[in-house]
Parts: sequence; structure tokens; C-alpha cells
Amino acid sequence: MYCPHCGAPFPAREKWRGRGFEWKSKQTFYGFPLVHIAFGRDAQNRIRVAKGVIAIGQFGIGLITFAQFGVGILFGFGQFILGLTGLAQFAITGLFGVGQFALGYIVIGQFALGYYALAQVGFAKYIWSGGMKDPEALEFFRHMLQSVKDFLHL
Repeated sequence: MYCPHCGAPFPAREKWRGRGFEWKSKQTFYGFPLVHIAFGRDAQNRIRVAKGVIAIGQFGIGLITFAQFGVGILFGFGQFILGLTGLAQFAITGLFGVGQFALGYIVIGQFALGYYALAQVGFAKYIWSGGMKDPEALEFFRHMLQSVKDFLHL
């Protein structure tokens, strides 16, 4: 039996039985593919992990990573990211992080922990939040915003 609108089987399957998808570029950099895209599971039912200079997938490790859970050595974008810089729901970064939960040296988030923090709620040496407006943090983030505007010619 199938849904007349979308064609989905009735009742819907409780567990996905697909094999996922994987693609690697032919170009490599120190043995890693330039781009690696991986989703789902392989034939042995193991989770596919994207590993490349640019890694894209549910799980990824790369210099630049776009993943649900990932390690982006230079930059990561996803739900849970660990790396030097990152944009994620949960970002653990060494230098700069933006996220609902952000941890790093410079952080912007709803909940943030860092040296400089722009947050709704946060802990930092210099913080700009609803309850605290440290002059050092205010000047730092104003200067950072102006630098971004200058870079983008705005």
C-alpha cells in the first residue's frame, strides 16, 4: 500500500535499509581526496565517514568540513563541529566559533565560553551580553564587525 500523494509505503519502514552514497575526487593531496562526500552506511553496515581536504557527509574529517558531526581542521560547518574555526549548533573551536553553544577564543553564540564572547549567556574574560557589556568586548566586536565590512566593501 502506498501514499497517493508522495508514493511512500504504508506503513512507513521503521528502519532505513539503504546503502548510502560515497564519492571521492580523483585529485588527491597527501593521499587524501580533494573532495570526499559520504552518507549512510556501506555494504558491511558501517557508517561512512567523509575524509578529505573538503569532507562532506553525516560524519566528516577534513581541512574544510561540512557534516552533521565533524572535525574541520581549518573550518567546520554542521551540527557538532570541532576545529580551528566553526559555525555549528555546537561549536568547539580553537580560534573562532559561532553557534548556539560555542566554545573557543573568540565566540558568538546563545551560550558561549571563551576569551572574547558575544552571547545571550556566557562566560569570558571580556563579554558582551544582555547582562554584561564589558568595554573591551564592545570595542573588540565593533572593530571585528568593521573589519568584516571593510573586507566585503560594504
